[in-house]
Amino acid sequence: MTIAVYPGSFDPITNGHLDIAERAASLFGTVIIAVYDRPDKNLLFNVEERVALATDAVAGMPNVSVTAFSGLVVDFIRRMKSGVMIRGLRANSDFEREFEMALMNHKLAPDIELVCLMTSARYQFISSSVIKEVARLGGCLDGMVPQHVATALLTKYADYIRDVEKRAARQYNSPIKGA
Repeated sequence: MTIAVYPGSFDPITNGHLDIAERAASLFGTVIIAVYDRPDKNLLFNVEERVALATDAVAGMPNVSVTAFSGLVVDFIRRMKSGVMIRGLRANSDFEREFEMALMNHKLAPDIELVCLMTSARYQFISSSVIKEVARLGGCLDGMVPQHVATALLTKYADYIRDVEKRAARQYNSPIKGA
């Protein structure tokens, strides 16, 4: 039974991530979604929240599990007794970044194979960054993230959304000067 590791920040996990996880689960005996605890990114959710959101999202996938990791991903993959890393690709910009990381990971661990899966067309436009922006502005997240993730995002951004709505109400309900 081959174990594959799907690493990322998953801040938050999206339907695009789940598409990759589900497809990887059909190819490998076990898939471990590895949530990087300290990526060089502006995180909305802490590592415990990201693991919990991802765990809930993959509850219906019996051969997929979720865990946090720190340090080099190749070291984590070896600790998991795996030799396969899964990555999802959306567009050319993803390819360039993934290719750069693949070369470095191959230099560090030539025994670990990289398997890249193309994101399904319906998820090509989805990224965690875009999802967070839509949520922050109070937009609809239907079809882009699981419902529990949408709820968590809107809860995180609730204060910000209320402030924006109040400012908009004041701006549009105030009389126009000079009219």
